[in-house]
Amino acid sequence: MTAAQIAQASRIVAAPAVDIFDLLATPAQHALIDGSGSVQGVQPGTPERLSAGAKFGMQMKIGARYKILNHVVEFEEGRRIAWQHFAGHTWRYLLEPLDADSTRVTEQFDPTTARAPLFLRFIRARTRNQKSIEATLDRLVAWAERQRRS
Repeated sequence: MTAAQIAQASRIVAAPAVDIFDLLATPAQHALIDGSGSVQGVQPGTPERLSAGAKFGMQMKIGARYKILNHVVEFEEGRRIAWQHFAGHTWRYLLEPLDADSTRVTEQFDPTTARAPLFLRFIRARTRNQKSIEATLDRLVAWAERQRRS
């Protein structure tokens, strides 16, 4: 797989990068912004906040319910967070502060590290995940708007 296979999108979110990063680093909050509808909640024992090297379990549903254990593989406080599970592909968020109250957020599905890249192509993971990324970022924008009103 090549970098061209990475699914990604960006949005400008009306919130400070620190607030967005706190949301992304809190697994219990992931279902709030998940555009795929697959994230159902956290597994017992999941840390409240992620850090470099942290492991966290999520309850998922794509057709059937299942559990997945993720491992934080990239972590730069306020700027970058990424994780992988047993299949090896990477989910990544990049935050670029634009000013005190707005941040460019880029979400990526990166299959270049996948253990079964042919399987990902077969299930059209890039296409499906591109749609989910767009929906997740739209939900993140809506989350920021709700935060500003409250």
